[in-house]
Amino acid sequence: MTPRHQRTLGRRKLLLTLGGAAVALPAAAALAPHALAGQSGEGGSGTKAAASLPLTIVNNNGSFDNASVHVYVVGNADGRQVRLTPDGTLAPIDLADNGADGFTDYAISLSGIETTLSLPHMSGRIYVALGEKLKFKAVTDGNGAAALQYPAGWVSSDPNFGVLHDCAEFTYNSAGLFCNTTMVDMFSVPLSIRLTGADDRTTGTVRPGGRAAAFAAVKETEGFSRLVVDDTRIIAPGHGLDAGLFAEDYLAPYIDEVWSTYTGRDLKVTTNAGTFTGRVRGDRFTFDGPAQVAFDKPSTRDVLFCDGALAAPNDGTTGPVAAVLGAGFNRSTLLSHPEQPTADPAQFYLTELTNHYSKAMHAATEDGKAYGFAFDDVADFASYIQDTAPTALRLTLTPFE
Repeated sequence: MTPRHQRTLGRRKLLLTLGGAAVALPAAAALAPHALAGQSGEGGSGTKAAASLPLTIVNNNGSFDNASVHVYVVGNADGRQVRLTPDGTLAPIDLADNGADGFTDYAISLSGIETTLSLPHMSGRIYVALGEKLKFKAVTDGNGAAALQYPAGWVSSDPNFGVLHDCAEFTYNSAGLFCNTTMVDMFSVPLSIRLTGADDRTTGTVRPGGRAAAFAAVKETEGFSRLVVDDTRIIAPGHGLDAGLFAEDYLAPYIDEVWSTYTGRDLKVTTNAGTFTGRVRGDRFTFDGPAQVAFDKPSTRDVLFCDGALAAPNDGTTGPVAAVLGAGFNRSTLLSHPEQPTADPAQFYLTELTNHYSKAMHAATEDGKAYGFAFDDVADFASYIQDTAPTALRLTLTPFE
């Protein structure tokens, strides 16, 4: 598969681009800017995916029975915000769905070890909540249309902060199905996805003991321990920074060293558009090549979110270079490897100042792939799979232990 950072990237397109309107979110929440941008028309097989396909939810977590597992499939279709009903139809979000407590109840119950739904063309998320149900609120968006506020498990004031939950993301349309498990915002529930069709691929599977190991690794790392919320979740450091749980200058020494080092030597970044050669000139990292692109010195927050000074516009040049730089900063490979991207995971996260959260996420999975930060798909290290002729999708709640 072509490394996804070398495609045309649109950071905020994500999984909802193909569906139309953006999902309404709490002020502190933002959809992770990764994964499912620019998928329409890929594959080149000339075939079109079926109008629907089986989505099977498998409860193999070993700690919560079916009565305690609540599933939600929510997102966009045909320019409106929708949710999947248990009978496989799409229903629009409706303000009248808010109950007496002020929240909707869109939960789908499980029946047996495997529960199969019919997934129509849409883009969205599959949420699982264990124990309690999630509190989704139907609201009016800026255009006056009904929209849905999603959980923000990294915000202590969010009504879902105390609920054990997680999600996978997908886009399903005539071009195929594109999906991932994500830890960009947080990690809580071990989930695995299997996509069958032209291929048969699985990703996201947490290795035995991997959840506990990830919690322990983050909790034991200086500067990261406050990101662990009991045994409920680990908050990604970017959100932790915004919440005052993570130092806003944590990566500053590494960023400064990168800027200093490449004042006197070249950094080469290769993308599908070609190879860009850059040096720090003045205060900006300027690259020449297929086009001239330049970046201001990023902050720790910019690096963790791959945003701000490292924002990746959908232009085919600045975007891919920004993605590679973002990956290099998070994996702390920019100083050791003057030719990027680095494709050897043994070289990732070796410095003291690094994204130890992402490191723990990758160590937790069987295939070593995870979405630990926004552009973890650089060099194909994300827990992302796709198929242009899909026949079935399985989401498995894997064991906690």
